[in-house]
Amino acid sequence: MPKIAMIGAGSFVFAKRLTTDILSWPELQDAAFVFVDSRRERAELTKEVADQLICQQKLHAETAASTDRRQALDGADYVIVMIQVGGVEATRPDIEIPLRYGVDQGIGDTLGPGGVFRALRTMPQILEICRDMEELCPKALLINYSNPMAMICGAINDATRIRSVGFCHSVQNTTRELFEYMGLPLEEANVWVAGINHQAWFLRLERKHEDVYPLLRKAMDDPEIHAKDRIRFDILRHFGYFVTESSNHMSEYVPYFRKRPDTIEKYGLRSGQARDYDRFAARRAEYYDQMRRQAAGEEEIPFDRTTEFCSYVIHSEVTNTPFRVNGNVRNTGLITNLPPGCIVEVPTLVDGTGLHPCYVGDLPEQLAGLNRTNVNVQRLAVKALLEGNRECAYQAVQLDPLTAGVCTLPEIRQMTDELFAASAPWLTI
Repeated sequence: MPKIAMIGAGSFVFAKRLTTDILSWPELQDAAFVFVDSRRERAELTKEVADQLICQQKLHAETAASTDRRQALDGADYVIVMIQVGGVEATRPDIEIPLRYGVDQGIGDTLGPGGVFRALRTMPQILEICRDMEELCPKALLINYSNPMAMICGAINDATRIRSVGFCHSVQNTTRELFEYMGLPLEEANVWVAGINHQAWFLRLERKHEDVYPLLRKAMDDPEIHAKDRIRFDILRHFGYFVTESSNHMSEYVPYFRKRPDTIEKYGLRSGQARDYDRFAARRAEYYDQMRRQAAGEEEIPFDRTTEFCSYVIHSEVTNTPFRVNGNVRNTGLITNLPPGCIVEVPTLVDGTGLHPCYVGDLPEQLAGLNRTNVNVQRLAVKALLEGNRECAYQAVQLDPLTAGVCTLPEIRQMTDELFAASAPWLTI
């Protein structure tokens, strides 16, 4: 019976999705879950939904809800982290302050000023979880879903001895989208994807063993298909490969698309000016109401397994069933033209002996060049936190490709001062 601790289980939709995924495997239906959140009522609601699902499906899993992280971690085999420190109160300035300086991030949770400060708020809490794990469950696997993925995984790898991996759903989702664009059956997809989180590359895009990049290039000439993914098709046209994550995300990581309002409008991008926090709050309230109905047995809980990698990894380790995922891990010579020690997203084999990241070698140099501009920011943000060095945080923002394409150095300095002030309640440096 594996013990699984979910930290941040008040993230209703994601916690429910991962719980359902895990329980969908017959070999994992006696697992013990502990749902942890700083707000007991949210952890309890996630537990109630899980209990209803267990009852509906006649399973033998056990559940508990807690605000005591150490109690949950004691003896855990898997620790799934999905936290957002400070919530909307903390993230609103990440978008609004840079926007006043012309830095229109759109999302701002991975790179740029927003990503750096989200990392500075989040990394200390995740490192506290890791220190508890070193004491209470040193052999457990930490599975991180919190953003910014690369910075958080970098801090974990640089500062702790915990076995860890970070997962995203961009490889799975983008593979599905590409095969839809080409009108091909997804079950025949054969891909080899590597790079960094949110900016990994489809180095091989095949139907069985046939290269289908020519079909994708033909598909992007269809105006209707091109309009669905303008940024990523332009990246394909100019750099030769398709990238993971959405066009809206990708537009934030390079200096080409968000420098001016007219280019944002031209590419149909989501502007930070259009960020509707009231709608976000309303949507969260809808999720909460749905969870309440499901917990009360008034609405059926779907029992379909998603493509999230988490449950596949747990199943592979527990049953010694080989499976391949894309994981965010330390670069130990895996991608040879990215910096040693940075966090890379690479194909990773999983079995009963654990996770085994695959050797990729050199990326095409133009792709490595784009990745390195992002890695520069990530590594300086981690350095800022681990060394308590604010100057490194300023330098991380200064090196962000979008910010550097819009602002002068004095403007970046002033903007970063404001971001430090706005995030002060959650910072340790």
